[in-house]
Amino acid sequence: MHSIANNPNFSVIDETADYIVVNKPAPLQIHPKKPGGPATLFDGLRDLLAFEIANGGQVSIINRLDRETSGLVLIAKNGKTARRFGLAMQARQFHKKYFALSAGWPAWDQVTCESSILRQGDVEPSLVWVKQIVHESGTACCTHFRVISRIDRSIDGQKRAFSLIEASPVTGRMHQIRVHLSHLGYPIVGDKIYGPDERCYLDHIATGWTPDLAARLLLPRHALHSCELSLETGDFSLGWSSPLPDDLRAFIGT
Repeated sequence: MHSIANNPNFSVIDETADYIVVNKPAPLQIHPKKPGGPATLFDGLRDLLAFEIANGGQVSIINRLDRETSGLVLIAKNGKTARRFGLAMQARQFHKKYFALSAGWPAWDQVTCESSILRQGDVEPSLVWVKQIVHESGTACCTHFRVISRIDRSIDGQKRAFSLIEASPVTGRMHQIRVHLSHLGYPIVGDKIYGPDERCYLDHIATGWTPDLAARLLLPRHALHSCELSLETGDFSLGWSSPLPDDLRAFIGT
């Protein structure tokens, strides 16, 4: 196991000869998109695991998070483990939980959303190519939600309601938790696509973070954090957890 527990972009939660689990901050991107782009988690892992790679190892990221989603990421360090984890993922033997900070107070304490999802541009005009929507022609998916706490905050002299919600996705569709919470009427704070206005996403691309976007979104990234990741098979049981990160704790005042 490496003696180095941290690097500038992520921290190591657990490591064995076969895998490593890291806590990815937002807005660190998982994979490079183009040569010469900003440093990514993959770049950092290749540096950290340089000795293993030189001796036949590899970096296989098993569960991927959006750039603005923080939290747990599992990486296989060799081909055998990557195949083992990949088969477990296909068999839905991985279980994930997320913290989501949402606008409003749900009337429910627990609810399951089973609304199907597809890319909006497949059925109607869309300003954002990747935007997903709930639609009867979409792919079936399921997310369990549980309210952890309801929060009052004063913003610009006005009292605002927020909720810390635990999300447990059964399926793994693109943007599933974000789409389902928005569909239920409780969009995630800071969400540039599924929050108050999808134009926030386009404005952010054009101008970067501005006072106007700060007033509309409240947070510079969507408030979603991968807090639990576990694997249950007939052979073994593994599990990791990550607490609510500092930026979201500061927002809710804890």
